[in-house]
Amino acid sequence: MSEKKSGGWRANKWIRAAIPGLLLHCSIGTVYCWSYVSEGIGNYIGYEKATVNWAFSIAILFLGMSAAFLGNFVEKDIHKASLIATICFSVGMAGTGFFVWLGGKQFAANGSPSVAALIGIFLCYGVIMGIGLGTGYLSPVKTLMLWFEDRKGLATGLAVAGFGAAKAIGAPIMVALQNNEKIGVVNMFYILAAVYFAMMFVGHLLLKKPEGWHEPSGAEKKPSIMEVLKTKPMTNYIGIWLMFFLNITCGLAFISYEKQIFMTVGFIASVGLLGSISAVFNAGGRLGFSAWADTMNDRNTIYKLIFILSIVFTAIVLVTNGIVDQGQTTILAILVIVLVFVVNAGYGGGFSNVPTLLSDHYGMGSISAIHGITLSAWGFAGIAGPQLGAFIVKMFGEEILAADGIHKINPTGYQAVLYATITLYIVSLIICLLMVKPTEKALAAKAAKQAAK
Repeated sequence: MSEKKSGGWRANKWIRAAIPGLLLHCSIGTVYCWSYVSEGIGNYIGYEKATVNWAFSIAILFLGMSAAFLGNFVEKDIHKASLIATICFSVGMAGTGFFVWLGGKQFAANGSPSVAALIGIFLCYGVIMGIGLGTGYLSPVKTLMLWFEDRKGLATGLAVAGFGAAKAIGAPIMVALQNNEKIGVVNMFYILAAVYFAMMFVGHLLLKKPEGWHEPSGAEKKPSIMEVLKTKPMTNYIGIWLMFFLNITCGLAFISYEKQIFMTVGFIASVGLLGSISAVFNAGGRLGFSAWADTMNDRNTIYKLIFILSIVFTAIVLVTNGIVDQGQTTILAILVIVLVFVVNAGYGGGFSNVPTLLSDHYGMGSISAIHGITLSAWGFAGIAGPQLGAFIVKMFGEEILAADGIHKINPTGYQAVLYATITLYIVSLIICLLMVKPTEKALAAKAAKQAAK
């Protein structure tokens, strides 16, 4: 399994695992750029932003569902899985462009929005791209953990950080292409489809498991997923699934209003810059928390830290009324910005630590399948998080004009979201403490420490 075993680039863990992982994840991670172009797309085809935004929710739902149902397939053949991901993601992107063109053509012709075009966007961006997202997300993860046995967290964090960094890289590019008169929103999708196909196809060609790893096949008996999960109390896996689901739900409920929150606390001119910085924190959390977990006997400690930090900074903003107070001081405004960064880092860290935490508990044999099932939590949270945030914002407060006199904000609504997220973070911490049991490694380290005393 080492580089020395067969030598050269064919056995190089960076070329065969890290670089392909980054190419795949940096491509599919641009799904999070939807919020930067959805308003322009809505105006182009005659629909409200809230309606168009369902494309993103559907994409995340199908990401989770395809990962859950195709986990065994990815387990057996990562090469075919990465090719399917490449085709689905790029075809979905190009198809979205076609249906945006179709909707814009009808809206310009008679002033009425096209239902068929909207359904086409949901199908292409939501369903087809969603399948590409699920298979593309899973494909490099096990390979990375196999190549980087001693630093599994660093390896998976590196690739998953690419997923988070894709927003920081892709958002300004998408905005620039959309606003370019010679390109526009339709051609933007065609260009990106070609670029991402090239990136993902190279990743697909390079991705390869170590020569020393053998996957059971044919008549060889391999335990079922349930048999593997039952090696520990089922409450253990349920706990991991729930805390993953709740962390994503809280993150999306709050981050969905990130741009408006920046405006609310007086940083209207710096919204773009702060958005890029928050994306860096998202990516940094994925890499930093997972690499840090490599030094710990129990990776579950990372989730305890994520939930505690989220609770503490959310409580500070709630106590100081940081979002609501329009006449706030700079210090209070900065505290709100810090909360956004902390939530982004914890949101990203929750993603990167799931596969390694699962491998510590259930081994590497069926990790892609188990990870895939666990990603169903992401699919459900992709619906629950944004809808929870939207419901609370609609129920509390009312919209007012921001200081620029153009954009609308609802400070009371955004503050109310924090009451929901802090409650869910507390529930997550309780689950983390009581349901997810220490691994054998953690128990052995604890026993050794007690014996040394």
